[in-house]
Amino acid sequence: MVIAVDASGGDYAPQEIVKGAVQAAREHNLELILLGDRATIEVLLAQEGSAAGIEVVDAPQAITCHEQPVQAVRGKPDSSIVKGIKLVRDGAASAFVSAGNTGAVLAAAYLYLKNVEGIERPALGVVIPVSDGSPFLLIDGGANADCRPGYLLQFARLGNIFARLHLGVQSPRIGLLNNGEEEVKGSSLTIEAHKLLRESGLNFTGNIEGQDILKGRIDVLVTDGFTGNILLKSLEGFGDFLKGVIGSALPAGAMQEAAMSSGNGGLGSMLRRMDFSEYGGSCMLGVNGNVIVSHGRSKAKAMRNAVRFAGQAAGSGLVDAIRRELSVI
Repeated sequence: MVIAVDASGGDYAPQEIVKGAVQAAREHNLELILLGDRATIEVLLAQEGSAAGIEVVDAPQAITCHEQPVQAVRGKPDSSIVKGIKLVRDGAASAFVSAGNTGAVLAAAYLYLKNVEGIERPALGVVIPVSDGSPFLLIDGGANADCRPGYLLQFARLGNIFARLHLGVQSPRIGLLNNGEEEVKGSSLTIEAHKLLRESGLNFTGNIEGQDILKGRIDVLVTDGFTGNILLKSLEGFGDFLKGVIGSALPAGAMQEAAMSSGNGGLGSMLRRMDFSEYGGSCMLGVNGNVIVSHGRSKAKAMRNAVRFAGQAAGSGLVDAIRRELSVI
């Protein structure tokens, strides 16, 4: 299986991106295509000690985080993002991973991979840990700031398929993020979406308020991308805050020792669940290809897990399952 990796994208590119990607390739028997400045990548590969099963594709153009996504994608055909997405489109790679400009990755996927039939707006699915250790999927994590009720129904269908394949839940419980449990509460968007979800045939459990999202009551949490992205970043920020509080209360070195512990319980387990790098990235659901969007501040650990996640998504036949199930609705 070949995974294409954007070596130019992210705050710590290319060093940390290459390092993490190579670690994933070794641990999970994956082939890589690294896209970016060829000379720089080859030097970094030599430092890692082995380039077996790794191809480098020169991508002299880079899309920065400050560029307008659609204009950048169309104006920079030799960028690592555009070339990587096209490798997936052409069947040369099973998945593409990038920690670069999220809007540009979404735009390139939308332009070159196209949507799965029956999906008007692809969405970002983000795996979120909860207190009992059973994660749920947040969808949309930031791809669509403005949504119609029908989009949220489509997000729920995408999340339902993902949760079955990747979270191992036979009948995923689907909740709608809202400011009250009653179906008559909320914005016009959530009130109309609630009606569609209730009639969808999915295992819809109703509205979920903010204080209940981490209590293990749902497997898929549906919301618009504007709200979902704020929620996601709030959870990440609180995780960083809590780790800081815990770290300040522990003796020197104890925090790192706890984080590295292999046990499933206690402080080490809690710290891992608060760490975004454990999951690596979010999955773009609803396009004809496997695309993993990683955090812009991803270092080697996060990229290693993002590449692993990409391999799992491709190996599970996620895109084919989405096409197959949506075709009969």
